[in-house]
Amino acid sequence: MSAPAAGAGPATPLGARAELEALVRRGIDWRVDPSRALPRPGAARPAAVLVLFGVLDDSPADAAAPVVARDLDVLLQRRAATLGHHAGQVSFPGGRLDPGDASPEAAAVREAVEETGLDPTGVDVLGTLAPLALPVSDHLVTPVPAWWSRPSQVVAVDHAETVDVFRVPVADLVDPAHRASVVHDRGGVRVRTPAFEVAGVLVWGFTAIVLARMLDELGWSVPWDHGRTVDPWS
Repeated sequence: MSAPAAGAGPATPLGARAELEALVRRGIDWRVDPSRALPRPGAARPAAVLVLFGVLDDSPADAAAPVVARDLDVLLQRRAATLGHHAGQVSFPGGRLDPGDASPEAAAVREAVEETGLDPTGVDVLGTLAPLALPVSDHLVTPVPAWWSRPSQVVAVDHAETVDVFRVPVADLVDPAHRASVVHDRGGVRVRTPAFEVAGVLVWGFTAIVLARMLDELGWSVPWDHGRTVDPWS
């Protein structure tokens, strides 16, 4: 899907929900580099993340929003620095599937409730996207797009796992001034992956890959400088 033509108004939140539903129906090709392949795909642990979009009730985007509404947002969290994998990184709520989880959708919502305290009755799950490999922790992760029809208060419930929970305006994510790349070596191969810098928060790795591809497929991305790099380890 292409971005709206010049002069067209931004997509409304309800329009954004319809576009997300259409994306789930047609699916997505993550287009990741071969170095992200799992060493033993059949042995990878299944996991799911909740990609929860909604409408901000305060603090709208700072950026001009030619494509998306200024109050459209997505829920993110910052992982504790003491965790064994992805320590200190910004992520979607989510985690490994438990034996009692009926589906990736159920696991994503359960984990989000445990991590952020959100009210699940206000979350409309829209479906799932194709699983994406997370080689560093040997997981195969299913993104679960959802719509926050009745937003509730969120907070970091267990500080041993999550230290902060926040809602990021999508218009700030698509702002070219907030886009960048991370360049690093993986398995002897030099790779470049997307990143976002918003309000002093750096989003990179798996979460940025999912966000960037979804924004592209939804037609919400705008041109940005792919040569600009940031160092998440500095």
